[in-house]
Amino acid sequence: MKRLPFTPLVLSALAVLFLAAAPALAQQDMTHVPTEAFKKLTRPPAAFAHDTHNEKAGLADCTACHHGEKDGKRDAASDTAGIPCSDCHAVAAKPGKTPLERAFHRQCMGCHLTQKKGPVTCGDCHKPAAK
Repeated sequence: MKRLPFTPLVLSALAVLFLAAAPALAQQDMTHVPTEAFKKLTRPPAAFAHDTHNEKAGLADCTACHHGEKDGKRDAASDTAGIPCSDCHAVAAKPGKTPLERAFHRQCMGCHLTQKKGPVTCGDCHKPAAK
């Protein structure tokens, strides 16, 4: 009877599990909206504690924020959790596409205005670091 290579199978399964969980784990530590895509910031990064925000807002469905696109239109049925916004929204977007900064502002401020709660002014989100 031939033995299967147990260790490589276990290691492969663990690698797949880690890769699937990595995006969710990264968001648990999030304290600010990611700004790596921007070359120069004109304001401090927007404060955003991902898990705390979602608990306070009662958001359990990731697609409330992490939406996809279908036929050039926003598709709320498509879950893009774990994919950086900058993968779809370029800083300098092509005509007809939403630039990254506008995508952040529309997503956050749009929801806050609709729900009639949450910050909507620049200084409420873009706060200087505490000294």
